[in-house]
Amino acid sequence: MSDLFTTGGLEASVPRPLADRLRPQRLSEVVGQEHLTGPEGILTRLTGGRSFGSLIFWGPPGTGKTTVARLLARETELHFEQISAIFTGVAELKKVFEAARGRRAVGQGTLLFVDEIHRFNRAQQDSFLPVMEDGTITLIGATTENPSFELNAALLSRARVLVFKALDGAAIEGLLQRAETLEGRRLPLQPEARSALAGMADGDGRYLLGLVEELLGLPDGSDLDVAALAETVQKRAPIYDKGQDEHYNLLSCFHKSLRGSDVNAAMYWAARMIVGGEDPGTVFRRLCCAASEDVGMADPQAMPMVVAAWTAFDRVGWPEGRLFLAQAIAYVATAPKSNAAYSAFNAAMALAQKTGSLAPPKSILNAPTKLMKDLGYHAGYRYDHDFPDAYAGQEFFPDDLSGDRRPDFYAPNERGFEREVKKRLEYWARLRAERQGR
Repeated sequence: MSDLFTTGGLEASVPRPLADRLRPQRLSEVVGQEHLTGPEGILTRLTGGRSFGSLIFWGPPGTGKTTVARLLARETELHFEQISAIFTGVAELKKVFEAARGRRAVGQGTLLFVDEIHRFNRAQQDSFLPVMEDGTITLIGATTENPSFELNAALLSRARVLVFKALDGAAIEGLLQRAETLEGRRLPLQPEARSALAGMADGDGRYLLGLVEELLGLPDGSDLDVAALAETVQKRAPIYDKGQDEHYNLLSCFHKSLRGSDVNAAMYWAARMIVGGEDPGTVFRRLCCAASEDVGMADPQAMPMVVAAWTAFDRVGWPEGRLFLAQAIAYVATAPKSNAAYSAFNAAMALAQKTGSLAPPKSILNAPTKLMKDLGYHAGYRYDHDFPDAYAGQEFFPDDLSGDRRPDFYAPNERGFEREVKKRLEYWARLRAERQGR
């Protein structure tokens, strides 16, 4: 169909979306990716040599990945071929590779742009390796997901990963001004509404220009405030894939904010997840982890506090349930911190793996049969409640780990309740030494 339009001279009369009409014609015109396309950018340097290796473009939607791939093909005089992993199977891939081999035979290279490359399975990704290695194609794969998790190691070893950034405020404003210049009129927005429009785009230039095109179609004389803008265009949901990379990124930000005792940041990242559609149970689960791993014995009430808030949330539901979520976040974030118990158990696990099946002291083994009694099981056990302070000071470690070789995993600090725990341990250590005659 496109060939018929071109042949008939009708292509110029076909309406083109604003995003297409504003598409950059040179790398230097790409906005928001100056670290790649600016004078000192990686891609600018690579194209200076008229050739480059295969690349993976990783970044959110609407940041120019497709446009940059087209410009690279143009500037290096490669044939541009575009496919989508969503709609392309093995048979189609074979045809693409055969066509590229044919072009190569007559001296024409091929830049193959694969959108959503992470959608290909392992076998499909492996099929690119031979044609990448023999130079049949220069591959540029685009993905919104972390390549480390979604792409085969073999493919990644043959391609350089370049990160595209969500468009910042300056890049967004630059696009708005370009659109106004091209259309010969200003956007019908008051200053606050113009700022709100940039926020609605959430760093996606393609989505932004779609909104701009809708606004430029309003009658002359329109001048929208923020409320009128919200009524005119629908606000976009934040980019957030609950099952993929962004899910784990925001959980990491949330947990680290809790650990760093930054209650405001913790509230923000939790809100980002909830607004993005995350199950509140996921947030509560991470709160439980932080209450144990990072607060621990410095405030033993942190865990029951989170569990109680979670239970209340399950019973009451949303929206009132956000009160319980907020309280739990505030409690864990502002609680004194200690990972001593967590670190102690890690050390105990490591020692258990290293030392194997050391026999426990027979004195602390039960002796339910006569044979076990005859073998010395339970002999010499001292019942702690028969001693002052309910502490006998007996040895519970295997012989090979007792006395001077006794491990000391748990080292409480001076923060919160753990300060009291430390005093108890020091007291019991003194009693143990006295009652063991050391």
